[in-house]
Amino acid sequence: MRQRGLPIAQSSIRKIIKDAGYRYRKARKVLTSTDPNYEEKLKEITRTLQSLGPKEKFFSIDEYGPFAIRIKGGRSLVPMGHPRTIPQRQRSKGTLIITAALELSTNQITHFYSSAKNTAEMLKMLHRLVDQYADQECMYLSWDAASWHASKAFYASVREINNAKGKGPQVRLVPLPSCAQFLNVIESVFSGMARAIIHNSNFSSPEAAREMIDKYFATRNEEFSKHPKRAGQKIWGDERVPSEFSASHNCKDPKYR
Repeated sequence: MRQRGLPIAQSSIRKIIKDAGYRYRKARKVLTSTDPNYEEKLKEITRTLQSLGPKEKFFSIDEYGPFAIRIKGGRSLVPMGHPRTIPQRQRSKGTLIITAALELSTNQITHFYSSAKNTAEMLKMLHRLVDQYADQECMYLSWDAASWHASKAFYASVREINNAKGKGPQVRLVPLPSCAQFLNVIESVFSGMARAIIHNSNFSSPEAAREMIDKYFATRNEEFSKHPKRAGQKIWGDERVPSEFSASHNCKDPKYR
């Protein structure tokens, strides 16, 4: 423009670009999975949920942790001139691992504390759910592709339960696609629990942390038992997304893992 004798201001260039329909936008990460059978597995989960009967339950299962019991940082409301600080180096007071299952149709959490992430803990959760929901006809279990979620011992235990006809619900496995933890609905509940309980905490011991976590889940279960509805940001410490399966949801919150 200058070479042609038509000088133009920067503001005019900005207006020309804007009028042409262009905007500056930051690149957005897209949720992806490397599983070659991603679409098929996704359709299977969706189909199962859509056809869930009155005597059937669908569980989203995962572990939270291990996380150390120590002073946790984060955003907090403080008076002017009194910045909040936490020690960079701290001695851990202990660690916790939460193994939990979220029943999607009733929004009920079943949880316990584990010493490790392994097949034994998954078997413990399996039998606990079978006992707790003994009046149901079928239970669907969904989780990510961790090795201990699909061990030979676990499959053998599922076959044993299914062969014991008339003694409890049938168990069906509906695994998530590999590398698709963002689809695991219970991750959203974990993020809400972490924001409400672990964020900005300073528990004196693992037992104190367990007491607060137990109270959180018990209160949540009671509320959804009395008033069935989807979870969301207005309750339970800002759960990341509503507690329902959706391919567009990113349930996993990296800030609180």
